[in-house]
Amino acid sequence: MGVTRQKHAKKIMRFYKHNFQFREPFQVLLDGTFCQAALRNKIQIREQLPGYLDGAAQLCTTRCVIKELESLGKALYGAKLIAQRFQVRNCSHKNPVSGSTCLLSMIEDGNPHHFFIATQDQDLSNKVKRKPGIPLLFIIQNTMVLDKPSPKSLAFVQKLQTNQLVPEYQKQSIVELKEKEGLVKQEGEKRRKRKRAGGPNPLSCLKKKKKKTQEGQESCAEKKKRRKRKRNRVKAEAMQSVQKNEGE
Repeated sequence: MGVTRQKHAKKIMRFYKHNFQFREPFQVLLDGTFCQAALRNKIQIREQLPGYLDGAAQLCTTRCVIKELESLGKALYGAKLIAQRFQVRNCSHKNPVSGSTCLLSMIEDGNPHHFFIATQDQDLSNKVKRKPGIPLLFIIQNTMVLDKPSPKSLAFVQKLQTNQLVPEYQKQSIVELKEKEGLVKQEGEKRRKRKRAGGPNPLSCLKKKKKKTQEGQESCAEKKKRRKRKRNRVKAEAMQSVQKNEGE
Protein backbone atom coordinates (compact mmCIF):
# COMPACT_ATOMS: atom_id res chain seq x y z
CA MET A 1 0.00 0.00 0.00
CA GLY A 2 1.55 3.29 -1.10
CA VAL A 3 2.38 5.91 1.53
CA THR A 4 0.78 8.69 -0.51
CA ARG A 5 -2.46 6.72 -0.93
CA GLN A 6 -2.55 5.97 2.80
CA LYS A 7 -2.09 9.66 3.68
CA HIS A 8 -4.81 10.57 1.22
CA ALA A 9 -7.21 8.09 2.87
CA LYS A 10 -6.38 9.33 6.39
CA LYS A 11 -7.08 12.92 5.38
CA ILE A 12 -10.47 11.96 3.94
CA MET A 13 -11.32 9.89 7.01
CA ARG A 14 -10.55 12.88 9.28
CA PHE A 15 -13.00 14.90 7.21
CA TYR A 16 -15.83 12.39 7.71
CA LYS A 17 -15.02 11.76 11.37
CA HIS A 18 -14.95 15.45 12.23
CA ASN A 19 -17.87 16.68 10.13
CA PHE A 20 -20.20 13.65 9.98
CA GLN A 21 -19.33 11.76 13.21
CA PHE A 22 -18.16 8.52 11.58
CA ARG A 23 -16.82 6.11 14.22
CA GLU A 24 -15.37 2.60 14.35
CA PRO A 25 -16.31 0.04 13.38
CA PHE A 26 -16.96 1.64 10.01
CA GLN A 27 -20.09 0.27 8.32
CA VAL A 28 -19.31 -0.57 4.67
CA LEU A 29 -22.17 -1.55 2.35
CA LEU A 30 -20.94 -3.52 -0.67
CA ASP A 31 -22.77 -4.32 -3.88
CA GLY A 32 -22.19 -7.13 -6.38
CA THR A 33 -20.02 -5.04 -8.72
CA PHE A 34 -17.51 -4.32 -5.97
CA CYS A 35 -17.35 -7.98 -4.93
CA GLN A 36 -16.81 -9.00 -8.56
CA ALA A 37 -14.01 -6.44 -9.00
CA ALA A 38 -12.34 -7.60 -5.77
CA LEU A 39 -12.47 -11.21 -6.98
CA ARG A 40 -11.09 -10.32 -10.40
CA ASN A 41 -8.23 -8.27 -8.92
CA LYS A 42 -7.53 -10.75 -6.12
CA ILE A 43 -8.22 -8.22 -3.36
CA GLN A 44 -8.88 -9.56 0.13
CA ILE A 45 -11.50 -7.05 1.26
CA ARG A 46 -11.82 -8.21 4.86
CA GLU A 47 -8.06 -8.17 5.43
CA GLN A 48 -7.09 -5.06 3.47
CA LEU A 49 -9.90 -2.59 4.05
CA PRO A 50 -9.42 -1.98 7.83
CA GLY A 51 -5.77 -1.11 7.24
CA TYR A 52 -6.67 1.28 4.45
CA LEU A 53 -9.38 3.04 6.51
CA ASP A 54 -7.10 3.01 9.57
CA GLY A 55 -9.79 1.44 11.73
CA ALA A 56 -12.04 -1.56 12.26
CA ALA A 57 -14.55 -2.11 9.46
CA GLN A 58 -17.80 -4.05 9.43
CA LEU A 59 -18.55 -5.38 5.93
CA CYS A 60 -22.21 -5.79 5.08
CA THR A 61 -24.67 -6.09 2.22
CA THR A 62 -28.42 -6.56 1.75
CA ARG A 63 -30.76 -9.36 0.72
CA CYS A 64 -31.55 -7.50 -2.50
CA VAL A 65 -27.86 -7.47 -3.50
CA ILE A 66 -27.53 -11.21 -2.91
CA LYS A 67 -30.77 -11.93 -4.79
CA GLU A 68 -29.53 -9.85 -7.70
CA LEU A 69 -26.26 -11.82 -7.84
CA GLU A 70 -28.18 -15.11 -7.71
CA SER A 71 -30.36 -14.02 -10.61
CA LEU A 72 -27.30 -13.26 -12.78
CA GLY A 73 -26.21 -16.92 -12.74
CA LYS A 74 -22.76 -18.48 -13.04
CA ALA A 75 -21.06 -15.33 -14.33
CA LEU A 76 -21.25 -13.76 -10.88
CA TYR A 77 -21.23 -16.93 -8.78
CA GLY A 78 -17.89 -16.01 -7.17
CA ALA A 79 -19.11 -12.51 -6.32
CA LYS A 80 -22.20 -14.03 -4.73
CA LEU A 81 -20.06 -16.28 -2.51
CA ILE A 82 -18.05 -13.25 -1.37
CA ALA A 83 -21.18 -11.20 -0.61
CA GLN A 84 -22.70 -14.05 1.39
CA ARG A 85 -19.75 -13.91 3.81
CA PHE A 86 -20.73 -10.43 4.95
CA GLN A 87 -23.41 -9.35 7.40
CA VAL A 88 -26.82 -8.96 5.81
CA ARG A 89 -28.55 -5.72 6.80
CA ASN A 90 -32.33 -5.55 6.73
CA CYS A 91 -33.79 -3.35 4.03
CA SER A 92 -37.38 -2.20 3.61
CA HIS A 93 -38.12 -4.19 0.45
CA LYS A 94 -40.55 -7.09 0.71
CA ASN A 95 -39.93 -7.90 -2.94
CA PRO A 96 -36.28 -7.74 -4.09
CA VAL A 97 -35.17 -4.67 -6.04
CA SER A 98 -31.89 -3.95 -7.81
CA GLY A 99 -28.77 -3.71 -5.70
CA SER A 100 -28.25 -0.03 -6.52
CA THR A 101 -31.83 0.88 -5.59
CA CYS A 102 -31.55 -1.03 -2.34
CA LEU A 103 -28.25 0.60 -1.34
CA LEU A 104 -29.65 4.06 -2.08
CA SER A 105 -32.59 3.33 0.21
CA MET A 106 -30.15 2.42 3.01
CA ILE A 107 -28.61 5.90 3.02
CA GLU A 108 -31.82 7.94 2.99
CA ASP A 109 -32.69 10.53 5.65
CA GLY A 110 -29.14 11.78 6.07
CA ASN A 111 -27.41 8.38 6.31
CA PRO A 112 -28.15 7.90 10.05
CA HIS A 113 -26.20 4.62 10.25
CA HIS A 114 -23.07 6.22 8.74
CA PHE A 115 -22.68 3.76 5.88
CA PHE A 116 -19.85 3.73 3.36
CA ILE A 117 -20.90 2.64 -0.13
CA ALA A 118 -18.54 0.30 -2.01
CA THR A 119 -19.45 -0.05 -5.69
CA GLN A 120 -18.16 -0.08 -9.25
CA ASP A 121 -21.52 1.08 -10.60
CA GLN A 122 -20.94 4.56 -12.05
CA ASP A 123 -24.61 5.48 -12.02
CA LEU A 124 -24.93 4.52 -8.36
CA SER A 125 -21.72 6.44 -7.56
CA ASN A 126 -23.12 9.61 -9.14
CA LYS A 127 -26.33 9.32 -7.12
CA VAL A 128 -24.37 8.76 -3.92
CA LYS A 129 -22.33 11.91 -4.58
CA ARG A 130 -25.53 13.94 -4.66
CA LYS A 131 -26.06 13.14 -0.98
CA PRO A 132 -23.78 14.80 1.61
CA GLY A 133 -21.75 12.79 4.08
CA ILE A 134 -21.49 9.40 2.34
CA PRO A 135 -17.97 8.00 1.76
CA LEU A 136 -17.57 6.19 -1.55
CA LEU A 137 -15.20 3.26 -2.17
CA PHE A 138 -14.22 1.74 -5.51
CA ILE A 139 -11.43 -0.35 -7.06
CA ILE A 140 -8.91 0.94 -9.61
CA GLN A 141 -5.92 -1.04 -10.91
CA ASN A 142 -5.96 -3.73 -8.23
CA THR A 143 -6.33 -1.12 -5.48
CA MET A 144 -9.20 0.01 -3.26
CA VAL A 145 -9.70 3.78 -3.31
CA LEU A 146 -11.64 6.05 -0.99
CA ASP A 147 -13.07 8.84 -3.13
CA LYS A 148 -12.52 12.44 -2.06
CA PRO A 149 -15.52 14.25 -0.50
CA SER A 150 -18.09 15.26 -3.08
CA PRO A 151 -18.95 18.94 -3.76
CA LYS A 152 -22.26 18.27 -2.01
CA SER A 153 -20.46 17.17 1.16
CA LEU A 154 -18.09 20.16 1.03
CA ALA A 155 -20.98 22.60 0.59
CA PHE A 156 -22.85 20.96 3.47
CA VAL A 157 -19.86 21.38 5.78
CA GLN A 158 -19.42 24.99 4.72
CA LYS A 159 -23.02 25.72 5.70
CA LEU A 160 -22.48 24.02 9.02
CA GLN A 161 -19.46 26.19 9.72
CA THR A 162 -21.51 29.33 9.08
CA ASN A 163 -24.28 28.07 11.40
CA GLN A 164 -26.82 27.95 8.58
CA LEU A 165 -27.65 24.28 8.89
CA VAL A 166 -28.00 21.63 11.61
CA PRO A 167 -27.77 17.94 10.61
CA GLU A 168 -30.75 15.71 11.37
CA TYR A 169 -28.75 13.50 13.75
CA GLN A 170 -27.64 16.59 15.70
CA LYS A 171 -31.23 17.87 15.91
CA GLN A 172 -32.28 14.54 17.41
CA SER A 173 -29.34 14.61 19.83
CA ILE A 174 -30.31 18.12 20.96
CA VAL A 175 -33.92 17.06 21.58
CA GLU A 176 -32.82 13.98 23.54
CA LEU A 177 -30.41 16.06 25.62
CA LYS A 178 -33.13 18.62 26.43
CA GLU A 179 -35.50 15.84 27.47
CA LYS A 180 -32.79 14.33 29.67
CA GLU A 181 -32.14 17.65 31.38
CA GLY A 182 -35.86 18.32 31.82
CA LEU A 183 -35.87 21.34 29.52
CA VAL A 184 -38.64 19.90 27.32
CA LYS A 185 -42.02 19.66 29.08
CA GLN A 186 -43.83 16.38 28.85
CA GLU A 187 -47.53 16.24 27.89
CA GLY A 188 -48.68 16.24 31.51
CA GLU A 189 -46.62 19.31 32.32
CA LYS A 190 -47.84 21.65 29.61
CA ARG A 191 -49.99 23.90 31.82
CA ARG A 192 -48.34 27.12 32.81
CA LYS A 193 -47.64 27.86 36.41
CA ARG A 194 -49.18 31.04 37.85
CA LYS A 195 -46.72 33.67 38.82
CA ARG A 196 -46.51 34.26 42.54
CA ALA A 197 -46.69 37.78 43.88
CA GLY A 198 -43.30 39.25 44.51
CA GLY A 199 -42.04 40.21 47.96
CA PRO A 200 -41.96 43.76 49.31
CA ASN A 201 -39.60 46.28 47.81
CA PRO A 202 -36.29 46.12 49.74
CA LEU A 203 -35.95 49.90 49.50
CA SER A 204 -39.32 50.46 51.15
CA CYS A 205 -38.24 48.16 53.96
CA LEU A 206 -35.14 50.23 54.55
CA LYS A 207 -37.19 53.45 54.74
CA LYS A 208 -39.53 51.94 57.30
CA LYS A 209 -36.63 50.86 59.47
CA LYS A 210 -35.20 54.38 59.34
CA LYS A 211 -38.54 55.88 60.39
CA LYS A 212 -38.79 53.53 63.34
CA THR A 213 -35.31 54.54 64.44
CA GLN A 214 -36.23 58.23 64.37
CA GLU A 215 -39.38 57.58 66.42
CA GLY A 216 -37.30 55.65 68.94
CA GLN A 217 -34.87 58.55 69.25
CA GLU A 218 -37.72 61.04 69.84
CA SER A 219 -39.22 58.77 72.52
CA CYS A 220 -35.89 58.55 74.37
CA ALA A 221 -35.53 62.35 74.31
CA GLU A 222 -38.98 62.82 75.82
CA LYS A 223 -38.20 60.32 78.55
CA LYS A 224 -35.01 62.18 79.40
CA LYS A 225 -36.93 65.47 79.60
CA ARG A 226 -39.56 63.96 81.92
CA ARG A 227 -36.88 62.53 84.19
CA LYS A 228 -35.15 65.92 84.29
CA ARG A 229 -38.38 67.71 85.12
CA LYS A 230 -39.09 65.18 87.84
CA ARG A 231 -35.63 65.69 89.34
CA ASN A 232 -36.09 69.46 89.25
CA ARG A 233 -39.50 69.17 90.90
CA VAL A 234 -38.14 66.92 93.64
CA LYS A 235 -35.23 69.28 94.15
CA ALA A 236 -37.57 72.30 94.34
CA GLU A 237 -39.81 70.57 96.85
CA ALA A 238 -36.78 69.71 98.97
CA MET A 239 -35.61 73.32 98.96
CA GLN A 240 -39.05 74.54 99.94
CA SER A 241 -39.11 72.07 102.85
CA VAL A 242 -35.70 73.24 104.05
CA GLN A 243 -36.73 76.88 103.88
CA LYS A 244 -39.92 76.16 105.76
CA ASN A 245 -38.04 74.44 108.58
CA GLU A 246 -35.60 77.33 108.87
CA GLY A 247 -38.53 79.80 109.18
CA GLU A 248 -39.99 77.93 112.07
